[in-house]
Amino acid sequence: MKKENILILHNIRSVENVGAIFRTADAAGIDKIYLIGYTPAPLDRFGRKRKDLAKSALGAEEFVSWEQIKSIAPLIARLKKQNFQIIAIEQDKKSIDYKKVKLKNKNAFIAGAEVTGIPKSILKKCNITAEIPMRGKKESLNVSVALGIALFQILKI
Repeated sequence: MKKENILILHNIRSVENVGAIFRTADAAGIDKIYLIGYTPAPLDRFGRKRKDLAKSALGAEEFVSWEQIKSIAPLIARLKKQNFQIIAIEQDKKSIDYKKVKLKNKNAFIAGAEVTGIPKSILKKCNITAEIPMRGKKESLNVSVALGIALFQILKI
């Protein structure tokens, strides 16, 4: 049985980051991306293709299924009813090392806003919060880089 893996991008502002995540999602075999809040979509509000996103996605936005949704809480509730394990990629006191995440048959990975990350109210709804250890002086990675590292490690690609 093939595992089902999806992404939830919560309030990511940068079009370039979203495009890069589409490329990573395609490379990692992600089934669907949910674009939440103000996260930019491959199509603008008039249904036109966004050239700025397409430039960094390099066409991956054509192959990875996506859906734009206003609010994350109802989506998480729906996914939990469908037996998805909700995995936040975030630094938090309660986070575990990302290398210790055990996958289920259905997994949803959440990445949050570049500066503020995933809100505590959302982290409380997640089954797991996974963190990439930082060894340098900077305490975080770019959201698209962090998501790529986490996905390829956790999915064992």
